[in-house]
Amino acid sequence: MLTDRAIRNAQPGKHADGFGMYIEVTPDGARYWRLKYRFGGKERRLSLGVYPAVTLAQARKRRDAARELLADGVDPSARRKADKRDAERRAANSFEAVAREWFDKQAHGWTAKHADDVLRRLEGNLFPDLGGLPVAGIGAPELLAVARTIESRGAHDLAHRMVGVAGQVFRYAVATGRCERDPSRDLRGALKPHRARGQHAVAPDELPALLRAIDGYAAIGDQQTALALRLLCLTFVRTSELIGAQWDELRGLDSDAPTWEVPAERMKTKAAHVVPLSRQALALLGQLRMMAGVSRYVLPGRNPDKPISNNTLLFALYRLGYKGKMTGHGFRAVASSALNEAGFRPDVIERQLAHKEPNKVRAAYNRTEYLPERRTMMQQWADMVDAYARGANVVPILRLGGSRHMANGGRGNQ
Repeated sequence: MLTDRAIRNAQPGKHADGFGMYIEVTPDGARYWRLKYRFGGKERRLSLGVYPAVTLAQARKRRDAARELLADGVDPSARRKADKRDAERRAANSFEAVAREWFDKQAHGWTAKHADDVLRRLEGNLFPDLGGLPVAGIGAPELLAVARTIESRGAHDLAHRMVGVAGQVFRYAVATGRCERDPSRDLRGALKPHRARGQHAVAPDELPALLRAIDGYAAIGDQQTALALRLLCLTFVRTSELIGAQWDELRGLDSDAPTWEVPAERMKTKAAHVVPLSRQALALLGQLRMMAGVSRYVLPGRNPDKPISNNTLLFALYRLGYKGKMTGHGFRAVASSALNEAGFRPDVIERQLAHKEPNKVRAAYNRTEYLPERRTMMQQWADMVDAYARGANVVPILRLGGSRHMANGGRGNQ
């Protein structure tokens, strides 16, 4: 029988330990444990590991375990291959593996920021406890335990969000044959209720005061930010779409039909979007052009090769006293409410808001859909905004906008 000393001093060749086990020393000094055995009338060999990572005592235990399988009529080499296949199958069907596969299927339709947020939340909240478990073996109690861990940090909204994300992963696993059902459905009522945090927005009748505050922002901030807030109101695009705006996206500024074409990669819907530019928007862009200098961005930051940060406009609203009352996204809600009340057609408003089109075939062709009506609506919206800023009462302006729009195929007043 071998000893550690004998193993360390062994020369290249095979050195037996007993019961078919030996250590094979190669010319370069590597030492491999082997087990020689017969099964089905044929001689076979089984690797037991590499010395010294696998000690003499550990190699003997592995040998004895293999001999027990042989005594039961099981080929230890075949068992090892089967165990490896099972392990690979379990790894491929783990919650993390399925979740990453689901993520890869979905991410191409998301913005880069949203995709990063989803993956970061999966990695930080679900994978540590659930990632290595077979997706089919996770039940409601295991998912609830993870959700309550998130709750214990005070992140009640996140706990609900992560249960929702987990549910999408489980439903994908059901669809691909990796599990039988979605256990997230059983958690209804099991978490602390939370109040969904929507994007804050002022009511339409509060818009005049906000616009006047924006016009005075230069006294406490900078003129570029004030102009950007007014442009955001006039175009009611998403904040990220405005912040990344570049001069070469503007078309026909000297024509009767100027537009801003937001490229697909910056749109939440991943479809290019056309924004008709009102006279007021053109005037703002003229001022911003002078401020931008050589920068390709409409709203350059301190570094002219980069746009302003995502928080610039939000923090400006904070400084104006609108923290918890208004966000950049809130201008979309205000415009939608006001324009619907004014009598503009809902389909026209929705197209200008660039909300996701459920019909993918139609979505590929609707970039300029309703463009003449949208151009009229955007100009009338800009006229309304000017009137509001001067202190006009919101309701009469809205009614006037609706009656003017009747000539353009609108619904008229309701």
